[in-house]
Amino acid sequence: MPHQVQTPTSAHTFTQRISASPRGARLARRLVRYHLDGWGVPYGSELSDTVAQIAAELAANAATHGRVPGRDFQLRLLLRADGVRVEVSDTRTECGPPQRPEPPPDEAESGRGLVLVAALAARWGVESRAVGKTVWALVAPPERPDDVSDDVLDEVRGPAHPVPTREP
Repeated sequence: MPHQVQTPTSAHTFTQRISASPRGARLARRLVRYHLDGWGVPYGSELSDTVAQIAAELAANAATHGRVPGRDFQLRLLLRADGVRVEVSDTRTECGPPQRPEPPPDEAESGRGLVLVAALAARWGVESRAVGKTVWALVAPPERPDDVSDDVLDEVRGPAHPVPTREP
């Protein structure tokens, strides 16, 4: 049988189902840092810290607001030509995030997750799935090249005149 060559849609992709719990949200953050480091985005770099913070917020929301007993959430991380995309999918369809998150009152102990995501991400949004939803955020490549190796920047930034692509 001949070997089929498939063109990847992303230079690097990681997908993992995780328990919808506070422990699962912490694990999501650690997994993001680990995989980014393996892809050449070092621990402690601006890009790694930003993507990990966004993943932690989206995973915490999935564990808190998107939780369905007995169901996990899914974390997906993609290193693409336009940046790093974080996706967190849960199985709850009737509960979605607000389109324009507003900061909670100063005395509130929660409610800042999506405000942080909106502030840190170049773009973010919500997509419906057959069961549930996916909340995604895109972090643009860093402006400071000393944070990330030249090879990774070339891979993330792509050609000088990129071909427009549709958002998956």
